[in-house]
Amino acid sequence: MSSREAVYERARMADARVGYGDSPALVAIDLQYGETDENSPMGSDLSAVIERTNELVDIAHERDVPVFWTKVVYRHPDAADAGLWTKKIPALAEWKPGTRWVELDDRCHVEDGDHILVKRHASSFHGTELDSMLTAMGRDTLIVTGCSTGGCVRATVGDSSAHGYHTIVPETCVGDRSDEQHEAHLWDLDRKFADVEPIEAVAEYLRSQ
Repeated sequence: MSSREAVYERARMADARVGYGDSPALVAIDLQYGETDENSPMGSDLSAVIERTNELVDIAHERDVPVFWTKVVYRHPDAADAGLWTKKIPALAEWKPGTRWVELDDRCHVEDGDHILVKRHASSFHGTELDSMLTAMGRDTLIVTGCSTGGCVRATVGDSSAHGYHTIVPETCVGDRSDEQHEAHLWDLDRKFADVEPIEAVAEYLRSQ
């Protein structure tokens, strides 16, 4: 056992689970061309993430489980609505209406009944209707997919946990620009805020709805 694992074991953070609730929703975070097109300054190959996310989205559609798609869009001419985030990531200032970077990747299985939320910060909860819609729908479980694991996925998972949702991360349905960062954050999220689960287990749960 590594020293890192020993610390978590001692803190009893190794095996605890939040489990699945009774009424799920699925959120697919920022699978827009600014993230998925390798010609974008921030883009990377997320083909596998899109493919695996679509597997769960298809089941959600079949079982009438709500599906939310988020994307980052800045409407202010100088991206003032980003706050200070563009100080850290200047390329985000180019994610404006009418650009390719804010369009959802056309490989995503978006249907007319899905909910598309525009956000300006990392968490899918911050400044969006997500929490109020989940509450109105009586949903107690949030399945989190998309990108990036160390950024918007992590921020969303933390807020989901804080709002009291059973938070589930299908391990092959999230991705990042760096494999090392992806693995480190996925490992940590599983021990602090969510259950990182095999996609097969999440699919079985959705089919039970």
